[in-house]
Amino acid sequence: MHPITVIEILMSAALILILFVTAFLLPKKIRRVSIIAASSTTVLILLFFALRPYWIDYQVARKTEQLNQFLEVKYPGQEWEVSPQTGRQYNPYHLNVQFANEKGWTYTYSVVDEENICQSVWTPPEGILPSEGRHFEHGDCE
Repeated sequence: MHPITVIEILMSAALILILFVTAFLLPKKIRRVSIIAASSTTVLILLFFALRPYWIDYQVARKTEQLNQFLEVKYPGQEWEVSPQTGRQYNPYHLNVQFANEKGWTYTYSVVDEENICQSVWTPPEGILPSEGRHFEHGDCE
């Protein structure tokens, strides 16, 4: 498990523990309501951790389709492979593109929505300047 995930789970567990301890220490009149609130919060946190990977996968699939449409317009007749960056520390909406006619190069596109797609990072082979790439786009991402 990635360290960021462990920290998120530990912080959530600490919050849940604090909520339940506080609920049991409250006067009897409001104890039942506070235990229900702590239980509801626990269920919401568990749902968050259970559903988040599926939501991110759905969003990445949508962003990949948007990037493919963008590249079809910008580079017609060319072939490329789109892949997400692997690892928890990376933004899942930054997608790597490797063009078939430019081996060794990796371009990273930032995909916000259909209208806001830009090349944010490029990785050329060793000893070559980024501006020498066939698909190099010099522009600022907003």
